Amino acid sequence: MIKPEKTINGTKWIETIQINAEERATLEDQYGIDEDIIEYVTDNDESTNYVYDINEDDQLFIFLAPYALDKDALRYITQPFGMLLHKGVLFTFNQSHIPEVNTALYSALDNPEVKSVDAFILETLFTVVDSFIPISRSITKKRNYLDKMLNRKTKNSDLVSLSYLQQTLTFLSSAVQTNLSELDRLPKTHFGVGADQDKIDLFEDVQIEGEQVQRMFEIETQVVDRIDHTFNSIANNNLNDTMKFLTIWSLTMAVPTIITGFYGMNVKLPLAGMQYAWMLTLGISVALIVAMLIMLKVWRKM
Repeated sequence: MIKPEKTINGTKWIETIQINAEERATLEDQYGIDEDIIEYVTDNDESTNYVYDINEDDQLFIFLAPYALDKDALRYITQPFGMLLHKGVLFTFNQSHIPEVNTALYSALDNPEVKSVDAFILETLFTVVDSFIPISRSITKKRNYLDKMLNRKTKNSDLVSLSYLQQTLTFLSSAVQTNLSELDRLPKTHFGVGADQDKIDLFEDVQIEGEQVQRMFEIETQVVDRIDHTFNSIANNNLNDTMKFLTIWSLTMAVPTIITGFYGMNVKLPLAGMQYAWMLTLGISVALIVAMLIMLKVWRKM
């Protein structure tokens, strides 16, 4: 979808969301955007990047934003969104229709302090970076809840939820890191050349926010990994205890099987002709079982 043109203090803004083949052709024919650039900026597998075309004087920004697969289960991945300055017109590409990106764009548009397209871009990036913070706080709450539940009783459903948190943290931490690396590089690119004090302040604001978000996710990742390691150790210990019990039980049941097997053979055996021979076999079995359990207990203490 190509939305109607808007203006940012005299600069045209063309907003696109989930464009199809026909709309791609419109961007190529009507606005002269190269097909390769459209393919690049709408690729859902692209990572954070900034590209300046010295021949066309085009500037392309690609950053990663959080994308919810299941908000209730806190399952998130990241998807790219793009901004292109082409022939004095700003084009934004939100191919995955990410709500956080839409919010960031219109928040920057409604901000009275945004007086240039460069400020619009930086304010948008600031809001997108800021959108990671509520997710981090939700992860903290979910992690605390799972920690309490797993301390009471280890359930597979809680362990699965914990693994979802780890996957989400992996995706988001990586995105935050790559975004921050590009934000640190941005002032040194063509986009940062000749920046006035207001633009320098915006650079600093978005970098500081990116560093704060990075620290939040680093801490949360460490805590969740330690919780996972702890409960993996507990689960392994519980499994070892279960295997020990089953092993002892198997050995215990093997003794009467051996004794009765001997006396069940169709041959003459000592004491087999006694009136109460079955009680004798039972007594021998019990005695051997008790002796074996005592030996196992002594062995475990060694």
